[in-house]
Amino acid sequence: MTETTQRVPGARRSAAVPVPGGATVPSQEAVPGGEAPAGPLPRRPAGERGEAPGGAGGGHDAEVILERARSAVEPELRAAVTSLPASMRRIVRYHFGWEHADGTPAAGNAGKAIRPALVLTAAAALGGPAARAAAARAAAAVELVHNFTLLHDDVMDRDATRRHRPTAWKVFGDTDAILAGDALQALALRLLAEDAHPASRAAASRLAACVVELCAGQQADTALEERAPDAVTLTEVLAMAEAKTGALLGCACAVGALYAGAAGEVVEALDAFGRQAGLAFQLIDDVIGIWGDPARTGKPAGADLAVRKKSLPVVAALTSGTPAAAELAELYARPHREGEEEQAALAVERAGGRDWAQAQAADRMARAMDDLARAVPDPAAADGLLALAEFVTRRTS
Repeated sequence: MTETTQRVPGARRSAAVPVPGGATVPSQEAVPGGEAPAGPLPRRPAGERGEAPGGAGGGHDAEVILERARSAVEPELRAAVTSLPASMRRIVRYHFGWEHADGTPAAGNAGKAIRPALVLTAAAALGGPAARAAAARAAAAVELVHNFTLLHDDVMDRDATRRHRPTAWKVFGDTDAILAGDALQALALRLLAEDAHPASRAAASRLAACVVELCAGQQADTALEERAPDAVTLTEVLAMAEAKTGALLGCACAVGALYAGAAGEVVEALDAFGRQAGLAFQLIDDVIGIWGDPARTGKPAGADLAVRKKSLPVVAALTSGTPAAAELAELYARPHREGEEEQAALAVERAGGRDWAQAQAADRMARAMDDLARAVPDPAAADGLLALAEFVTRRTS
């Protein structure tokens, strides 16, 4: 996108969303529960994107913002992990990609750092560079909570790979992986408890409430998996996705706002922005989970279908009332058979699940932009958050 677009506070906007392995497609269809997306998400051309107040500079490109976030947060993460008992430290360092299973150093991928980047970028948008610098420990706390959920989710979902190598439970066993996750949650709250910043208490309270919501979302997810394919509704699965994914992205944005000293209504608007962007993120993540390239995702093609996961595109397909929905329900009602993933993926697509997920992601991004405009009316100051919101719906892994 190269045109310059005037941003009007309160105006509705939406994102073009990617088809993994294909072109980026802006949705123009009405979607259940929302208005029709108005068109592609506007973004200023690179030549007109400069240093915004408190921003990341370099045109606010998401990769630049994420790299800066990783640089700011990793020392806090490493210091916190170093405080763990040696046996647990080894598991966490492996999970973060800092070490191999035998304890030797590794230069692995510790993740994209989307959540700490949201903390730091929200703080910068509202409070400038000083607020961003002050929020580094809080950003690390949010990332520790995220990785606590990953360690636990991998055990519960029996996911065998993450970031192109075996998950922690596959290497160290269920018990050690679960306990390592517990330790990360405790470390997150300790970081905030020991932070002298005046916002640390409110941030700790918010993060603790978010953990409860995350657990409720995971419990709902596992309960839905036990139900028959035709007994799950889109309303239920969207609520579950908001709790599992949207809640922590919203919390990240809200924590950044707290560290900038923002008013309560601004904090809540940024929380809403993160939640809607998080739902868009999850919708695209579920699309990638079915049609993503294993070379980019680090997971086998169709892994979600093989374990009969009731992801958002799958539930949309199952509830479509189409012949393909009946075919998919029949597949999901029996144990997985080797090589069946392609048949299931085609059934989801023919039943409209893929198109629905992409359209819904665009609609959620439109809502996120409304919330962002309420929280940060200055387009220049909001540019970094806008870049991150674009990133989460344009990724392919």
